[in-house]
Amino acid sequence: MQNLKAKQRKLAILDNKNVDYKKETLAGITTFLAMAYIIAVNPDILSKSGMPVGALVTATCLSAGLTSIFMGVYANLPIGLASGMGLNAFFAFTVCGKYGISWTVALTAVFVEGLIFIILSLFSVREAVVNAIPRNMKLAVTGGIGLFIAFIGMLNSGLVVQDQSTTVALGRFTTPSVAIACLGILIIVILEKKKVKGAMLWGILGGTLVAWAYALFDTRGAAAFGIYLPNGIFKFESLTPIAGKVDFSFLSNSANILTFIGVVLTFLFVDFFDTVGTLVGVATRANLVDKEGRVPNAGRALLVDAVGTTGGALMGVSAITAYIESATGIEEGGRTGFTAIVTGVLFLLAMFLSPIFIAIPSCATAPALIYVGYLMMGTVKEIDFSDITEAVPAFLTISMMPFTYSIGDGLMIGILSYVIINVISNLVSKDKKKISAVMYLLAVIFILKLVL
Repeated sequence: MQNLKAKQRKLAILDNKNVDYKKETLAGITTFLAMAYIIAVNPDILSKSGMPVGALVTATCLSAGLTSIFMGVYANLPIGLASGMGLNAFFAFTVCGKYGISWTVALTAVFVEGLIFIILSLFSVREAVVNAIPRNMKLAVTGGIGLFIAFIGMLNSGLVVQDQSTTVALGRFTTPSVAIACLGILIIVILEKKKVKGAMLWGILGGTLVAWAYALFDTRGAAAFGIYLPNGIFKFESLTPIAGKVDFSFLSNSANILTFIGVVLTFLFVDFFDTVGTLVGVATRANLVDKEGRVPNAGRALLVDAVGTTGGALMGVSAITAYIESATGIEEGGRTGFTAIVTGVLFLLAMFLSPIFIAIPSCATAPALIYVGYLMMGTVKEIDFSDITEAVPAFLTISMMPFTYSIGDGLMIGILSYVIINVISNLVSKDKKKISAVMYLLAVIFILKLVL
C-alpha cells in the first residue's frame, strides 16, 4: 500500500521515456502562439470591470505560465491553460456589468469556485457529474457562449452598434475600427485556411500594426477610436492592484447570498464542462485515450485546473481552464507534459512586455473573439434537434445568452426549460426520460434566484 501511494505521489512527467525534446519544444511554442491572443484579449475584457490593464497582463501571463507548467509536471499532458474565454466575458459583462457587482467580489466567486473544484476533484465527483448533465445541454452551453463572445467582439469593433429604433444595427464600415476588425478577420480566416500556426495571434498582430500606423499619423483621430501607440516595450507591471483582493464582505448582507451562489454556480458549470470537454477532445486527438475512452491522468489534470482557478483568483484573473488551442501543439508532435512546460515558460517571459499588450486596441482583438465564437458554435451541429424536448432547451440556452447579454441568464433559462419541459413530457407521454438529481437541484436553485 505504501509503495502504491508513493507511486501516486510521483510526478507524472517522470514517467516519460525517449522524449523527443526538439519536437516537444516546437509543439510548446506552437501552442503558445495559438494561445497568445489571450494575453491581449483577457486584459481587454476584464478591464471593463474596472481592473487596471497593466496588472491584468501580468496576472494573465503569470497564471497561464504557472498552471501550464503544473499541468506538464503533475499530469504529464501536452495541454496549456489560461483564463477561459467566455468565463472572462461573464466576469466582466454580466457579473460586474449587468449585476453591478464589484470585481473584488467577482474574484471571490472565482476563488470559491476553485475551492469547490479542488474538493470535487479530490473525491472524483467531477467525473460523476459529467455523466449527470445531458449531452445536448453541454453542447448548447458551448455554442451559446460562442455566440455571446462573437457578439461582444462585434460590439467592440463597431461592426454592430446600438440603435434606438432597432436596439442594434450594422456599424459604419468607413470607420477605422471596423476596417481594422474586418482586416483581422480576413487574416485569421486566410491563415487558418493555409493551416498557419497561431492564425489568431497573427490576425491580432496585423490589425494592431495597422492601428498603430494610423495612430502614428493621426494621434487625435485614432484616440477617438481607442487606438494608442505603446509607451514602451519592456516593462513589468505589478500585481499589487489586483492580487489578493478577494472580498467576502458582500455576503454580510443576506440579500446578496443567492446572487453570489448563482454567480459561483455559473462559473462552476461553464468552467467544468469547458475543461472536461477540452481535456477529452485534445487527448483523443493526440491518441492518448485508452480502449475504454479514459484519459490518462484525468484526475490530476482536473485537479490542476481547480488549483489554477483558485490561484488565478488570488492573482486577479477569472477562472483558469484548459485550452482547445493545445491541439495545435499536438499536431506538431507534442505528446508529453514537456510541451505544456515550454508553453508555460513562454507565458512567463511575456510578462515583461506589458506596454505592447496594453496598447493593443479592442478593434484588433475583436477578430479573435469573433473567430473563437465561430469555433465554439461548431458544437451546435452535434445537438440532437430531432427530439423537441432536447432541442428547445438547447435552443433557448444558445439564443438567450447573446439576447440577454448574459451567459448566466441563458444557462438558467436553458436548465429550467429542460427540467420543466421534460417533467411535463414524462407525465403525458409513454416514453419517460430520466432527469438527473443534479438537474433538479440546479432548477430549484435557479427558481429560488428568480423568485427571491
